[in-house]
Amino acid sequence: MPADRLAQIPPYLFAGINRLKAEMLAQGIDVIDLGAGAPDRPAPEHVVEALKASGADPASHRYPPYDGTPSFKRAVSRWYDSRFGVSLDPDSEVIALTGSKEGLVHLVWAMAGPGDVVLVPDPGYPAYRTAALLAGAEPIAVPLLAEHGDFPDLDAVDAGVLARAKLLFLSYPNNPTGAVATLERFAGVIAWARRHGILVVHDAAYAELGFDGHVAPSILQVSGAREHAVEFNSLSKSHGMAGFRLGMAVGNAEAIGALALLKSNVDTGVFQAVQDAGVAALDGPQDHLPVWRALYQERRDAARAGFARLGWPEVPCGGGFFLWLPTPGGMSSADFARTVLERCFVIVAPGAAYGDAGEGYFRVALVSEAGRILEAIARLETAGIRFSARSFHGARSFHGARSFHEEGPCS
Repeated sequence: MPADRLAQIPPYLFAGINRLKAEMLAQGIDVIDLGAGAPDRPAPEHVVEALKASGADPASHRYPPYDGTPSFKRAVSRWYDSRFGVSLDPDSEVIALTGSKEGLVHLVWAMAGPGDVVLVPDPGYPAYRTAALLAGAEPIAVPLLAEHGDFPDLDAVDAGVLARAKLLFLSYPNNPTGAVATLERFAGVIAWARRHGILVVHDAAYAELGFDGHVAPSILQVSGAREHAVEFNSLSKSHGMAGFRLGMAVGNAEAIGALALLKSNVDTGVFQAVQDAGVAALDGPQDHLPVWRALYQERRDAARAGFARLGWPEVPCGGGFFLWLPTPGGMSSADFARTVLERCFVIVAPGAAYGDAGEGYFRVALVSEAGRILEAIARLETAGIRFSARSFHGARSFHGARSFHEEGPCS
């Protein structure tokens, strides 16, 4: 029998969605997938060439270091210095990860356990909550408040909760809301963390995708932040390396050391050829980034205009590649997602999968060409699906049907 802890973990949402998608594709149906946040930009050519060259070298075929090759960790340190002006010790303040998701989960295992609290943003990336549950800790939601720019009011956290809290997760640019943060916001978080002895875990996976001139800061730019924060990053979104599975955690040396100790007991590190490709990505030309930012911003603008034509309000989206939209007429997020899939053959992510505060919203991933996104919106229009705060135009009942939310959270 599976361990009891797994009973707390719902099945992965996109397993269910992908099954329905596969069934439709097998029937010859053209499905437009705006659900999963899978970037569609390929890695730059010089990154692919570095992967090929290193992969052909027999030296790369041996076990890699558990915490990352010295060359990759030095490249991360150089990139943080040039991008953020943050100086890192590559030996004690940098670790290589098999994608940032793996590291986020393992850090919770390394730093929290039964009786501890992990503060997770609501709505937020579901892996934060799942990691806490698997560690035997208690995830406590901290709502992202629209009036605070989709930022939590940390001073409102209950004193009893704070006394048990070990970690606070944040992510900006935010998944799923698209909100961005300023350095001043981060300074307030670090001051709060210092008062309460809590480690801040900042997930900066979308930091290179800022819109309208926004340049995302690192939380480590705040004076003294390395005493109270760890930042996770990934080459998936910034360099089109999602399938390579390469990320990094940087910052607080004690937390990085704890993560390294855990990883040395549960994995054998990232394939050296992938890390060498990461060196090429970080040290090489970055001229693809302005092009990609402009592309995602074009898609954001097209999607916002298309949804506005159907009555949806314009929502903020300062970075990342998601739109976070309200469902019509108070319809549940799961029912709305199922409606647009079954009637329009369009996949969106139901907001409830990202926490209780996500109910009444859905997430649109801007990972298809603008024309394809507009085609999806046109299908909603053809089906008579429009936004209204009071009632849902074009809805039909799905009472009693299994909802997407029942199948688990999504990434």
